[in-house]
Amino acid sequence: MPVWARRAAWVLGAAAAFYGAVYADLWLRARTAVLTGDRYMAWTKDPAAKKAWFDAELAAEKAALDAGLKAGTMGAPEHAQRVALAEFRRDEAVAESSLKLAYHWYKTAVELFGPPETRWVRAARERMPEAKALWKAELDAAKVPYEEYMLE
Repeated sequence: MPVWARRAAWVLGAAAAFYGAVYADLWLRARTAVLTGDRYMAWTKDPAAKKAWFDAELAAEKAALDAGLKAGTMGAPEHAQRVALAEFRRDEAVAESSLKLAYHWYKTAVELFGPPETRWVRAARERMPEAKALWKAELDAAKVPYEEYMLE
């Protein structure tokens, strides 16, 4: 095989491997975004599951902070501050609109991971209008004024 043919084969092989790696990365990122959006959509029907999720995250963070306190890497005042901050973040996450976050996760899958047109991007594109409509209904029910551009 001539040198130029070996080089061409190597370049084509490297290009195919690079394209495959990029495609796999975008496919996985889109899948993660859609599944996260689905989780938030499910939480609109079961807010207790949402609270349980964030309570579990808080418990894990508190355990790590408690271990740091016992190891002596932080003092009691810093520990108390960090626990209070973790509890505040949990409360804010539970209070945040699940429909808003679901819509934005779907939108992320479509806009950021969209070509190539994978099954996850198509699923996100199909679920986006429903999530946005439900989010608008939620805002209307709470009498929150908004303009269309504010939802993007």
